Amino acid sequence: MTQAATRPTPGSDSTDILAVARHQVLERGEGLSQEQVLEVLQLPDERLEELLALAHEVRMAHCGPEVEVEGIISLKTGGCPEDCHFCSQSGLFSSPVRSAWLDVPSLVEAAKQTAKTGATEFCIVAAVRGPDERLLAQVAAGIEAIRDAVDIQIACSLGMLTAEQVDRLAAMGVHRYNHNLETARSHFPNVVTTHTWEERWETLSMVREAGMEVCCGGILGMGETVEQRAEFAANLAELDPDEVPLNFLNPRPGTPFGDLEVLPASEALKSVAAFRLALPRTMLRFAGGREITLGDLGAKQGILGGINAVIVGNYLTTLGRPAESDLELLEDLQMPIKALNASL
Repeated sequence: MTQAATRPTPGSDSTDILAVARHQVLERGEGLSQEQVLEVLQLPDERLEELLALAHEVRMAHCGPEVEVEGIISLKTGGCPEDCHFCSQSGLFSSPVRSAWLDVPSLVEAAKQTAKTGATEFCIVAAVRGPDERLLAQVAAGIEAIRDAVDIQIACSLGMLTAEQVDRLAAMGVHRYNHNLETARSHFPNVVTTHTWEERWETLSMVREAGMEVCCGGILGMGETVEQRAEFAANLAELDPDEVPLNFLNPRPGTPFGDLEVLPASEALKSVAAFRLALPRTMLRFAGGREITLGDLGAKQGILGGINAVIVGNYLTTLGRPAESDLELLEDLQMPIKALNASL
């Protein structure tokens, strides 16, 4: 930690991590290091409100008040050959998700309904290791049909890609590609064994080189230590994605993580704020699991604690908050929905 990074604001305690963060992140725009994030995550619960308030100040200063709203749809559900221990779509677990495909008219209708909520981003997701020719053809047809029917930006999440597949998706006009690192590099082998963290990183690097926006986050509460949570924030800061979706584990029956306890709300909120302080200019999105982890009150605290994007409606295999509830909350908080043509 350099002397410049720790220079306190006048009258503040130079040893207090929130005083350091106020100067370093809020005033200078420099994200916290891994060691500093760990200090934030280890703050006592009685300092949570102070932490959330600072994270909100950082978000407003470096990202502004707008909130990006996104909807997602599963093009191919279930039957995935990978063993991601949190996922009920793996074909290796006794999970209650059957393999199914969505046709193009259903994709278009889902995009229309998403746009009606005010969302500007629609993400097409598939439960696969990576796309085959059939899937890419379906995605291409879906994107073309959606573009003819509704004005919305289209993102994709189709697993690991080859260089040729990256170029094809970019040529289709895919605006943003999601591929989560899921957790800290050191914890990843405890979460997935059928592919590596490095393989995911390679896909993300090619996506950026092709000119698509990079969306990369993960799931908190998968048995990682607090130290590994800080490591994950540092991993993401190194990647510097355009968007980071933060999920919280919603334990799924039949998966290896089906019996894990839900992350305590205070830990989840500290993590939201800590990730904002590590990534001051990044779009930080509330994603899956926030309903059972935080509830309605926690959703408000998160949006006032660093979050500036949300997924509305349901997720891939779990129920979310009704879109109307999130939109009403944003209206109550006087946070405008980001316009379709707004820049990041």
